[in-house]
Amino acid sequence: MHDTEVEILTARDVPLGGPRAMTVRRTLPQRSRTLIGAWCFADHYGPDEVAESGGMDVAPHPHTGLQTVSWLFSGEIEHRDSLGSHAIVRPGELNLMTGGHGISHTEVSTPGTTVLHGVQLWVALPEEHRHTERDFRHHAPEPVRLHGAELRVFLGTLAGDTSPVPTFTPLLGAELLLDAGATLTLTVDAAFEHGLLVDEGTVLVDGARVRPAELGYVGTGHETLTLTNESDRRARAVLLGGTPFDERIVMWWNFIGRSHQDIVEARDAWEQASERFGHVDGYPGDRLPAPILPNAALTPRGNPPRG
Repeated sequence: MHDTEVEILTARDVPLGGPRAMTVRRTLPQRSRTLIGAWCFADHYGPDEVAESGGMDVAPHPHTGLQTVSWLFSGEIEHRDSLGSHAIVRPGELNLMTGGHGISHTEVSTPGTTVLHGVQLWVALPEEHRHTERDFRHHAPEPVRLHGAELRVFLGTLAGDTSPVPTFTPLLGAELLLDAGATLTLTVDAAFEHGLLVDEGTVLVDGARVRPAELGYVGTGHETLTLTNESDRRARAVLLGGTPFDERIVMWWNFIGRSHQDIVEARDAWEQASERFGHVDGYPGDRLPAPILPNAALTPRGNPPRG
């Protein structure tokens, strides 16, 4: 038993984006844990040789009730959305899209991308904001150099650096680079729960070993997190955090609601090409059709009760 109880969430492989799907490793949501703070979805992919994998080519598709967070380690992705945003997602730069009541977008790796590697994250919007207006933000955080480590804070506050990008619930998102053999103790908000998604290397989180593609979860009540890179080369991880999100949510396809009916209405609006989701210009193919809903009613889910 470690001084801090660390829950290890392992990834499952999931095809992303229709018939020309690339494979991603998904650590959230899981049966045992739906959210970490308001973070409700974590996909981790690459490094993939685009010549072999085909890269990313996700046709126009909708979102409701959430924000998407794109963060790359290598390669570039072209983003277009129904707000009219057209942006290139580059390594070390945050692209945050707010779906709110409804948005649609495309994600396509650029022709010059040879290796694609990064994370795609979702944030659940709280009830009072889940029908907010669609929005898009970009932020390139400056690196913060600490002894044996470097970090980039793309949401929230860590190590004296604060992202200017507003959030609807208290959140933390940061990329961490740990030198070989380095140990780093971070001061964190004790009201937050945290998850460390390891990309490269093996990292001890308060003594618990988290391997590549695993996510180590730490509950609330901790004022520090001590991270040790056990590897003989640099380790990389993404630290996520936030105050516990106590609302129960229904996640299905690209929608987040609170009831089965919420999802039915969003799906119908997409299939009918409703103005709820707008239109994405500049993509050369068709929209993604919505999957068929399951026969059983979708039921809201949350995290296990906090002891």
